[in-house]
Amino acid sequence: MPAPDLLTGSDTEIPDLATLLAAAVTSIGGAERPGQVDMARAVASAIESGEHVAAQAGTGTGKSLAYLVPAIRYAVEKQTTVVVSTATIALQRQLVDRDLPRLAESLGPLLGTELKFAILKGRRNYLCLHRVQTGAPEEDEGPSLFDPQQLSSLGRQVKRLNEWAEETSTGDRDELVPGVSEQAWRQVAVTAKECLGAQRCPQGTECFAELARAEAGEAHIVVTNHALLAIDALEEFQVLPEHDVVIVDEAHELVDRVTSVATGDLSAAAVETAARRCGRLIEETTADRLKEAAEGLGLLLEDMPAGRMDVLPSALGNTLAVVRDAAHACITALGPEKKDSDPGDMAARKAARSSLDELHDTAVRTLEAFQPEMAQRFDVVWLEKPFVPDGRPKRPPALHVAPIGVGGLLRTTLFERRTAILTSATLTLGGSFEPLARQWGLPPLNENAPKDARTAAEGLAQTATEEGGESEIAWSGLDVGSPFDHPKAGILYVARHLPQPGRDGLADAYLTEITELIEAAGGRTLGLFSSMRAARQAADELKDHLSHPLLCQGDDSTSLLVRQFAEDERTCLFGTLSLWQGVDVPGSSLQLVIMDRIPFPRPDDPVSSARSRAVAARGGNGFMAVAATHAALLLAQGAGRLLRSMDDRGVVAVLDPRLATARYGGFLKNSLPPFWATTDPDVVRGALRRLDTAAADAS
Repeated sequence: MPAPDLLTGSDTEIPDLATLLAAAVTSIGGAERPGQVDMARAVASAIESGEHVAAQAGTGTGKSLAYLVPAIRYAVEKQTTVVVSTATIALQRQLVDRDLPRLAESLGPLLGTELKFAILKGRRNYLCLHRVQTGAPEEDEGPSLFDPQQLSSLGRQVKRLNEWAEETSTGDRDELVPGVSEQAWRQVAVTAKECLGAQRCPQGTECFAELARAEAGEAHIVVTNHALLAIDALEEFQVLPEHDVVIVDEAHELVDRVTSVATGDLSAAAVETAARRCGRLIEETTADRLKEAAEGLGLLLEDMPAGRMDVLPSALGNTLAVVRDAAHACITALGPEKKDSDPGDMAARKAARSSLDELHDTAVRTLEAFQPEMAQRFDVVWLEKPFVPDGRPKRPPALHVAPIGVGGLLRTTLFERRTAILTSATLTLGGSFEPLARQWGLPPLNENAPKDARTAAEGLAQTATEEGGESEIAWSGLDVGSPFDHPKAGILYVARHLPQPGRDGLADAYLTEITELIEAAGGRTLGLFSSMRAARQAADELKDHLSHPLLCQGDDSTSLLVRQFAEDERTCLFGTLSLWQGVDVPGSSLQLVIMDRIPFPRPDDPVSSARSRAVAARGGNGFMAVAATHAALLLAQGAGRLLRSMDDRGVVAVLDPRLATARYGGFLKNSLPPFWATTDPDVVRGALRRLDTAAADAS
């Protein structure tokens, strides 16, 4: 079908997918790979048929082109928008700053139209010009700002933000380098519910968020994040442009990001903020009821133990009811929105109503979470009391309420409404798509999946069914492989001879093993630890004993540490969760990845433990469905740090012997790339020495 040119009105016959993909690959100076071609065809087929597809594409496949080219072809042909969602800023920037501009240049002439693309984030990610001009409400400052040191630091950051407001063309927080604290950003940004709206705001025509939305509305490809994708699904108002196809890259992160967006928080500070915001707008006695509720909640939470709550304490139930009723009274006192108010008064009322609504709804949700029988609950509630290492409170205690599963939500708001392409380098766990697919709310697919993978999926299948009901959803899974020859390029070493990891930090045997591996590798090591405590212990105890420089996450910004690590081949970098998934260092700077233990979730993690219990209550295997699946995903992501280019070689060393000895070890190993495997430390040290010598000779 010819596509009308947006600029000239002429018709151009749209080339077929193969022609466009070839042109795209040529434009970046690359070569087509079989996996990339297979994935592009699968994406095009899914878009045409409406059948969802989960596509696993290993590093080096070129998956972004594999989904962008068919998406662009469809968007231009149908004159519509395709949404691409990512989990990380880094991938967003790659798509918007590198991939899409190149594709616009190379494919535009073939398509006969100007390819338009845009990036869209939640409103709170954009600087609000009205808030900059009028200043944040005094009620938002809170008692902490009476600390002169904090006030001075905040003042400097806000001053910088005001200066940046005069220079920026996008108002996008991620473009402010270096960044500012969350407290400072709150002074110049508003949430969607606090926004006056373009029609009523004096700065509506210049609003950065509105300009971004307008640009997105005219784009063929809109790049966003999983959080905004979830908000678009959860909220009653539309956030993203109209679209019937969504591509979810980094799909292994989808469940966690949706869970985070769907989590409600309640603290004494939040109640106090709501009371301050409405205090000048309603009768003092009504606002005072909410202030008193805040005091009562704060005192009660200080005395309660942290952790998951299975039973609602009567005192907490009464206090939450008081908060709920006081918030409702304040909402009633505010009355309906006055459309003829001046912008300043309207902004104050919007801010107050937003806080009160969130407060009221979270209190109601928390109370209702305990009403069903344990096995039938949809939400889990816990009390968090963050502490710093010296035992002092990091911030006041807070209640949280989160969904136990999001499969039903994703099914009804995503899979039943749009065609979804889900992709990542890590989607098959235990050799099957089933475990992750069932977390997303997709129905069973493959009866021939490995036994452990079926076990990990079956328990989740039952919870997903009960969350959202049965529906006919068609989907397929495709693993296009990797261009890397894993058995020849990498070794998986499991330190079977070590003792099982304990709870009291790294044993001496582990520190000795790490030292010997690093010395054999000549540095060149990324150490991935299950906790910051373990990473810091290893760094502190080994720093003076190693022959090579050692960096530890927390010593400086993570991006700076990764850059130092990449630039000095002999340097080692130790860290925790963000490094398991966020490091891309090709070449001889990274030839050894060490993982201290299997990264199971903490036994006291409230959401994981509630999910595990829910699966078990329905007859499934809670450990395999939740803990083992979580560990498999992180292990695969961590192992994926090793090979980032075709010439890379190295070793993934897992120090936890349970990977070789435990019954679930097969499920975990089947989630990893197919490296050549050994448990012989002498073999591994010999291989590392040879790699070190070869790298030194090459440089």
